[in-house]
Amino acid sequence: MKKTYFIAGTDTDAGKTLVACALLAKARGQGLTTAAVKPVAAGCEPTNEGLRNDDALQLMAQCSLPLYYEQINPVAFEAPIAPHLAAQELGQRLQVDRLAGFCRGVTMQGADLTLIEGAGGWRVPLNQTETLADLAKALSVPVILVVGMRLGCINHALLTIEAIVRDGVQLAGWVANRIDPNMAVFEQNLATLEQRVQAPLLGVVPHLSTCANSAERVDTAQTYLCLDALIN
Repeated sequence: MKKTYFIAGTDTDAGKTLVACALLAKARGQGLTTAAVKPVAAGCEPTNEGLRNDDALQLMAQCSLPLYYEQINPVAFEAPIAPHLAAQELGQRLQVDRLAGFCRGVTMQGADLTLIEGAGGWRVPLNQTETLADLAKALSVPVILVVGMRLGCINHALLTIEAIVRDGVQLAGWVANRIDPNMAVFEQNLATLEQRVQAPLLGVVPHLSTCANSAERVDTAQTYLCLDALIN
């Protein structure tokens, strides 16, 4: 079994990294080898080794294969802004073909489960004509959608799924991530999505504000996820 999926979100801060890390942790717990790629990341911190992104570092911690940071996050920007704007400020141009090459370099390592995490939502621009959706299309990998459960999530989720399907990409499953602990009628919102989304619900992750750190959040979140629809 060698599976690769693209992790997309309904919006920025929907919980893509938490869910991706939790899925990888779950896979490792089942004895599977894991790898991950965050091909482009903005909002990176300068270090002695170069720019480092916290999301990418969290993904790296869940990779059982010995990958270098630059393999996991090949394109890093310091400015916490949209990637195409960060690239423009530096006189650079992001391209799908180049990012796809980075991703294939990791998938060729042959992990049982490889996850490619996007940035922001499905239509985040990379340049004047290409978006991150084009990267998923170029790689021909199914998508796992992380739905940030808060007011407006039904519309965001259904519009994103319409776009994914229209782009000819398979929706392998979705995860409901409760980012707003005070969301009104949560169960009814979840039920509405379950009725309308024609893909497996891989899990419902509760709000994890009581966890001490990211590692604890990942360890807790993975207990709410099921891999069966992804690896069988």
